[in-house]
Amino acid sequence: MQPLRLCTFNVRLILNILIVTVSYPPEVRSASHLMLELAKELQLRSHTVTVVTTWPEYNIDASQRSQEFTEYTIENGISVLRVKTLPRYSTSYTIRALSQLLMPLQFLIKLYKYHIASDAVLVYSPPLPLALVGSWLQRRGAKNVLNVQDLFPQNAIDLGILRHSLQIKFFQMLERYAYVSANIVTVHSIGNRNAVERAYPEIAYKLRVLHNWVDIEHHSNSLAQINFRERWGISHKHIAIFAGVVGPSQYLDLLLEIAEKKQDNPDLLFLIVGDGTEKERLQAIAKEKSLHNVRFEGFVSRDAYPDLLSICSVGLVCLSPQNKTPVVPGKILGLMAAGLPIAAFLHEESDGFSIMHESQCGVAAISADSAACLKAFELLISQCNDFKEIGRRGQIYAREHFSKEHCVSQLEAIFLIPKSYLG
Repeated sequence: MQPLRLCTFNVRLILNILIVTVSYPPEVRSASHLMLELAKELQLRSHTVTVVTTWPEYNIDASQRSQEFTEYTIENGISVLRVKTLPRYSTSYTIRALSQLLMPLQFLIKLYKYHIASDAVLVYSPPLPLALVGSWLQRRGAKNVLNVQDLFPQNAIDLGILRHSLQIKFFQMLERYAYVSANIVTVHSIGNRNAVERAYPEIAYKLRVLHNWVDIEHHSNSLAQINFRERWGISHKHIAIFAGVVGPSQYLDLLLEIAEKKQDNPDLLFLIVGDGTEKERLQAIAKEKSLHNVRFEGFVSRDAYPDLLSICSVGLVCLSPQNKTPVVPGKILGLMAAGLPIAAFLHEESDGFSIMHESQCGVAAISADSAACLKAFELLISQCNDFKEIGRRGQIYAREHFSKEHCVSQLEAIFLIPKSYLG
């Protein structure tokens, strides 16, 4: 088998590209932004782009919950096919697992219903079972690229979500099949590539590091259409924001612990924006401890997100120490693009530490060490006069390494690898 190489082509090919994902606007989360930015950039490059995704039910800005959606629509030149599935959140793990296992079949049925053909397929994982969509379409001649974000099932094992040996064995077999059957497997950091290569050395030749990207201009240009200080009645001088899914892997108990230690600072507010399975429990803890410097709000739309970040002083990123995979939180890139200094509390194995160190865009500490996290946060807050410069360093680093244009060019080159190189 010939080794894979990224090639330069003199002839530009126009492709029918299918993006398979559970995360897409109006859902508000970093993965949704990532997929929209990819679809828009590929469409801008004259490719025909179709997105197949789930029905908008979760992580939605309150103003969009009453919006009516259709199964198949064209949005700014991008075909979007939305599929109703079993519940994926706020339900038992058994129902969630069943939802994920049925999802590939439901997606394929709808793709055939609308006669959607593709030259190349990008499957965004998690959830891992969606890889079956790519492998099936690969048999029909499409190039199958599996974009792996979380190393499932290992991350679920680490978090204690998967405990039963038969469940673990089943998902490990599915993982192996997904990796072996794909034409190319992309991961978002060197640490993730090394982890996959150690587990599956036979696929080393098809592994590629494709860093997650970010739309620098979108995140850095607030339209100032919404004054969130006015809307939410916030008068604190400094706002430290966590925005995103509020779940067990985010480990936001740590943020409440830090907030409790910083109640003597009347100028500082910890703002948690989003929703998830842990939100009610965390709100109860904040109420029980009378944490008046902590505020919870619901999701805001992607368009309003830059306005929200523009009133904040510090961006917060947090991951559970139970996680042992080298994941890099997508929030880091969005906060860098917005020019916010970052306090990142990560598990020891995260490749996010190297990004924070190289960019010098804030502070980072191991999330298992709450004292170290508090000390790091206090160090960052003490540099408030330098916030603008610290944020500028992150923005420059993001532009050089994670710009949407640069990363999508790499992915486009992967799509254009001749079939003779794919084995």
